[in-house]
Amino acid sequence: MVAPAHSAVQPKARNVGPIILLGAPGAGKGTQAKQIMEAYGIPQISTGDILRANVAQGTELGKQAKAIMERGELVPDQLVCDMVAQRLLQTDCERGFILDGFPRTVAQAEWLDQFLASERFARQKCAHLPPVVIEIAVGYNQLLKRLTGRRSCPTCGRIYNVHFQPPRVTDVCDVDGAKLVTRKDDSEEVIAERLKAYERQTLPLTEYYKGKGRLRVLDGEKDPDLVTAETLKAIEHGHSM
Repeated sequence: MVAPAHSAVQPKARNVGPIILLGAPGAGKGTQAKQIMEAYGIPQISTGDILRANVAQGTELGKQAKAIMERGELVPDQLVCDMVAQRLLQTDCERGFILDGFPRTVAQAEWLDQFLASERFARQKCAHLPPVVIEIAVGYNQLLKRLTGRRSCPTCGRIYNVHFQPPRVTDVCDVDGAKLVTRKDDSEEVIAERLKAYERQTLPLTEYYKGKGRLRVLDGEKDPDLVTAETLKAIEHGHSM
């Protein structure tokens, strides 16, 4: 899929700016992030990936984070924000980027707004574009089905869903015949707590962006291709405001 045809500049050469994806676990953020990457040629940025990369590469920030995690403590906001800042200044982010899993709190959102308006970020080609914030909304019961229905093949890694994409034979992989498994964190009790925690944490964040007139809420229960079309339309609309 490509961006709407009204733009004279090819999608993968245009300045896209920051795109923030919000949505509960199982809402389909990963699927839509891949489509945005394909349409515009910009990277998907995950704080988990940034943290792991810094630790693996032994950067100064990574060493600090590793010491904190080895003590069993949470990596503080400022350290996470410093890592995000370094990542967003890299050349592959100059036209834009997709943030998945950041910001998680209003404090992080406020920091991000300040950083995007700072002199440090001003050299990036997309510095003049405000963030487009897209929330992919999916009902609680649908999220439960998506997450508790997941099964994976321990041999080839293929993922199934007993409700939406079941194997041809119950609990058996179509590819190699291995018995499918359920991850421990896909139990209904664990998932229910994750969804409640997400709602508690994210509600203030959605209100923050709603107050700034940036939030676009999409129905994530529609066919994924329709959600993609609406996601790309939301990005274009956000840039025309």
